[in-house]
Amino acid sequence: MIRRSRMSALLAAVATMLSALGLVFLGTGSASAHGVAMFPGSRTYLCYKDAITSTGAVDPTNPACAAAIAQSGATSLYNWFAVLDSNAAGRGQGYVPDGTICSAGNKSPYDFSGYNLARNDWPKTHLTSGSTIQLQYSNWAAHPGDFRVYITKQGWSPTTPLAWSDLQLVSTTTNPPASGSPGTDGGHYYWNQALPSGRSGDALMFIQWVRSDSNENFFSCSDIVFDGGHGEVTGIRGSGSTTPPPDGGGTTPPPTNGSGSCMATYSVDSSWSGGFQATVTVMNHGDSAINGWHVGWTPGSGTTIGSVWSGVLSSGSGGSVTVGNAAYNGTIPAGGTTTFGFTATSSGNNLPAGSLSCTTP
Repeated sequence: MIRRSRMSALLAAVATMLSALGLVFLGTGSASAHGVAMFPGSRTYLCYKDAITSTGAVDPTNPACAAAIAQSGATSLYNWFAVLDSNAAGRGQGYVPDGTICSAGNKSPYDFSGYNLARNDWPKTHLTSGSTIQLQYSNWAAHPGDFRVYITKQGWSPTTPLAWSDLQLVSTTTNPPASGSPGTDGGHYYWNQALPSGRSGDALMFIQWVRSDSNENFFSCSDIVFDGGHGEVTGIRGSGSTTPPPDGGGTTPPPTNGSGSCMATYSVDSSWSGGFQATVTVMNHGDSAINGWHVGWTPGSGTTIGSVWSGVLSSGSGGSVTVGNAAYNGTIPAGGTTTFGFTATSSGNNLPAGSLSCTTP
């Protein structure tokens, strides 16, 4: 284990440098759906949980996450749900090169190449061979399709680059039910997943979400270990105290056609000593118009929102803020976008403390 004091100092310096550069995160790429496994947690999801502090600072405690962020940047954390290829169309072996499977063949609008690193210290979910788990997969934007679940063969080593020949297809699930709202940290699809029997040691679960309404596919790599565990997660902040997610009940139906799907992305346009300017893009990923929207987030520690344009600012509890639509940009057609901007004073931390929410009336 790397000595904590030296690692913390190094990562704090990296976070300061990224903020000073006005790093763009949650970018405004062309991605139109989003999702990776939340249980067992994917590399991007668990590194997001590990690295983003309550102040919005980027401070990973896991060395593999730190290495991935050093290679791919903090954008990969704030877009943890967007490991995608817009043109995959269900293709896998022979199309996505070996060694790039966990980054969607490096075809995402964001850089996830660091999450291909072959090392054995990624955050892990501890499971029991032969058991059945409730698999949970983020529905950040909801769309129909198939979820192909692969698990590496016995004897695979995490210190070798992941190849298609290492993977074995164990199940395919079509249009599973969902719990929670799309566009939130907790919203997810869920289904019962049987795990292979007679397994022990390290393994990796790879899931390819093949949309049936688009050529866009999503790629998710989760590090697991068959050691008799019951879903405990180790290797992230608070290691050893993380417990499995609740069952979720399984009674919420999947989203139906005709409902809007509101999502917001945040980018820093420019920064200076003591402040910055940012733009938030509000997107409708549904197939009917949105009539009114509200975007909420908690600014990073030491940040105060100043002037806002193309939106109406209000304050909430715990330092959170909400920006609602202006009179002229509340309606967003299916597949459309609108934006609002703001300036803020800042002590150097221009990042929000967590993801942005987007709600409609």
